[in-house]
Amino acid sequence: MDFSSLRLYQVVILILAGFMLYQGASDYFKGKNHQTLLKIGVRIVVWGGMAIIALFPNFGNVLAELIGIQGNINAVILTGFILVFLMIFKLLSAIERLEQNISVLTREDALKDIRKREGKGTDSL
Repeated sequence: MDFSSLRLYQVVILILAGFMLYQGASDYFKGKNHQTLLKIGVRIVVWGGMAIIALFPNFGNVLAELIGIQGNINAVILTGFILVFLMIFKLLSAIERLEQNISVLTREDALKDIRKREGKGTDSL
């Protein structure tokens, strides 16, 4: 592979895939964002696959022939998949953060209620 002949879209996809893989692995090993082995596995398959297809565009043609898709529409399909997967990963991260925030707020509210009840109970004695 001659790296001097890489096109701009290939470099962008490789950087994006590298960032997403790094972020997922970092979250998994730090135990952040409820990252599970399944989530990191899916991330590796999706973004690793994108990186492989970006590095070796002919692999897309081989895969397309194997699946039964013919033609040069692979770049359009790949771009669409990249955008969709990026949006899905970002939405999932946002949803997980919201769930964590809701859990924290619910716990804090419950503790406040318990403290209020305990305070009223001691006042009446």
